[in-house]
Amino acid sequence: MFQDFKLVSDRPVSIQVKEYVNRLIIKGALQADQKLPSTREMSVLLKVSRNTVIAAYEGLEDDGFTYAIPGKGSYVAAMVGQSAKDNGGSDGSATWEIDWKARMNEYAISAVDLDMMKQGIRAQKGTISFTSIAPDEQLFDLGDVRRAFMDRMAIEGQVLLNYGYAKGYKPLIDYLMHYMENKGVDIIGKDMLITGGFTEGFDIVLSALRPSARRGAAICENPTHHTAIKNLKLQGFEITGIPMECDGIDVERLEEVLQTNNFDLAYLTPSYHNPTGIVMSPAKRAVMKLMMRHQIPVIEDGFNEELRYSGAHIAPLIATAGQGNGVIYIGSFSKVLFPGLRVGWVLGDRALIDTLESIKRARTIHTSTIDQSILYQYMLNGNFDKHVKKARTEYKRKYELTKACCEAHLPEAQVSGDGGLHLFLTFPTGVNTRQLLEACTEQGVIFTPGDKFFIQEGEGTNTLRLGFSRVTDENIERGIQIIGKQTRNFLKA
Repeated sequence: MFQDFKLVSDRPVSIQVKEYVNRLIIKGALQADQKLPSTREMSVLLKVSRNTVIAAYEGLEDDGFTYAIPGKGSYVAAMVGQSAKDNGGSDGSATWEIDWKARMNEYAISAVDLDMMKQGIRAQKGTISFTSIAPDEQLFDLGDVRRAFMDRMAIEGQVLLNYGYAKGYKPLIDYLMHYMENKGVDIIGKDMLITGGFTEGFDIVLSALRPSARRGAAICENPTHHTAIKNLKLQGFEITGIPMECDGIDVERLEEVLQTNNFDLAYLTPSYHNPTGIVMSPAKRAVMKLMMRHQIPVIEDGFNEELRYSGAHIAPLIATAGQGNGVIYIGSFSKVLFPGLRVGWVLGDRALIDTLESIKRARTIHTSTIDQSILYQYMLNGNFDKHVKKARTEYKRKYELTKACCEAHLPEAQVSGDGGLHLFLTFPTGVNTRQLLEACTEQGVIFTPGDKFFIQEGEGTNTLRLGFSRVTDENIERGIQIIGKQTRNFLKA
């Protein structure tokens, strides 16, 4: 015994000794009321200092694993509900086994089937990956984030470490309400719920709007955000996709569909749409009149709204609604700031937000108050505008480089994307991008096949999304050259 103790370099030694002895007790290698070696003996056995063992023994006693008898030493304490062998296993008897896969309900099984990350390609080291549309961490100003954290902790650190409010951190809500007002939104009669990013906000809204007596019916652009498709399906919505044109959703097709079907909601991404990157034209924003006429609530995804590289400010759809309450806006800064701070928001009718607050409280109690406060202080310190300016400059440069490389090396593809962190490519029908991906993977390049963003299986098999935000200039050009070469091989076949 005690021969298998091994130190690691990145943890306090006394904690490692305590956890080692703790494991021996839990496994039953040390029995109740058995005396432990003296601190001097243990220090020799484990090749650590005696003071280290003293500290470890004190920790074991504090945690209830041992007890001390003055003048005699430390002993193993009896543990309540201790042994795994009581439920079978270690003594050769039958163990308690449940077939968890057989217990999974339809929701759980569907979640696995729709899990894009589990089904994705595992890139080998050195692979040029165009799959990510996350921000480039090299642009993060850690000094400003650190200052924001220290500033806020100095002001109300004890409060931030306790429970927060389901609705959100009030200073951040006030700041974001003003932020949305500056985008042209009339905030009269509206309120806000802070969430753990876009996905939680979207899921909460869907759970509130899902009909209880039947399957829901949703309308959206086709293609659209894969996470939105996944959550709509998991929440039991039948999805009708409306094709995209070069300046946004096909309004004529939308009008035809609305005349023959009833819908519970619409999900739209008007600016720097995922995956096409298209910005809905001013003319097509008249789509809101159609939704108002048919009384269909609109969930607006504020995806990538800040990453415009040219042209005038584009107001969100919720701004066109005035004091009307038919639009639910879901926003986050995940693509322009720090996705590690899981903070998003839902802006909508005050009565709706009141209900969503109760759903949020029932699920997760509240979004991390520390995360919210860091984001608030970071913006309050004036860092947001500075960061966005820097990010726009760098991403615009990469956007133009990527677009130029596509035009040079992929002339066969139609390229769309007016901004943001990706481009969307549509190839001739003879190119299957999943097969193209297999060929490119062998050459050390991966991307996201576009069919994942379409509503019906079999659609978009000749499309792909190319994320450039975290790819170096050299690899952007080299990777697109490889994709171009493999594309021509497919067209020749």
